[in-house]
Amino acid sequence: MNRDDVDWSGPMPALTTPFDSQGRIDSAGFAANVTRMLDAGATGVVACGCTGEFWALNMQERAALYHEAVKATAGRGTVIVGTGCVGEADTIALAAKAKEAGADGVLVLPPYFVKLTDDEIFAHYKAVSEAVELPIIAYNIPGNAVNAISPALADRLADLEKIVAIKESSGDWNNFYGTLLAVKDRLRVFCGPSSVFGVPAVALGADGTVDCFPNVWTGCLDLYYAARDGRDDAAELQEMGRRLTDLFVSGGRTLYPATKAAMDMMGFPGGGTPRPPLRPLTGAPLDGLRSGLQELGLL
Repeated sequence: MNRDDVDWSGPMPALTTPFDSQGRIDSAGFAANVTRMLDAGATGVVACGCTGEFWALNMQERAALYHEAVKATAGRGTVIVGTGCVGEADTIALAAKAKEAGADGVLVLPPYFVKLTDDEIFAHYKAVSEAVELPIIAYNIPGNAVNAISPALADRLADLEKIVAIKESSGDWNNFYGTLLAVKDRLRVFCGPSSVFGVPAVALGADGTVDCFPNVWTGCLDLYYAARDGRDDAAELQEMGRRLTDLFVSGGRTLYPATKAAMDMMGFPGGGTPRPPLRPLTGAPLDGLRSGLQELGLL
């Protein structure tokens, strides 16, 4: 397999997993958010990734959400689901559940927490590639996973049979562009922080974007099309994305609780309460988010 075996492209939002006040998954809110994203121009969705708080879900909940994502998408776009775990056996088991659910592909980050060598990361992906049936998007997010996929390691991973794409979410332009140059002839390359540098990424050949910000601002979906088509408003959209990014990770706020709080403020489905260890925004961080959204004209 390689990039030519899939047709994945365009903006695919990283979906939140909404929970009610008792911590239960809000399936109706999840489905409504999927529909809203597709109606706004998404070419597919990514469920149970970092934005989806996968670490706070048990194996059964993750498998159930795979079915929810496929059902809600209803054939209108690509369905990618996160199956990454510390151990390869669990990663493979979840990939089998994704296959059963009808997902199109799986998103697999490196084993997290324990620091690994490149050879150990490669061995993990090799074992997963040899055991799963669905095509794989390798997921580089060292800020969360500790372990990074450098351009050199991406080049090695591109030769594994089931890996057809990479989501480059390091936030480091040099790593992103180096990865693009190293693997674009074999893998589809998706820009993670499209809110920060999605326009230049797409302009230089990225196949698509996977970002949390479409959950609160569908302009982050349009950002892909503006960059692809060379529209005059691309720079304006990129500036808005950067301003939102800065707002969501400053003033005592972190990305995922801020995303859910903003969705609730704006009346969008799919927000709700984050699961521990994350906590809902309160006090000054919440007030600052509200005033920031107002200043940006989004509230």
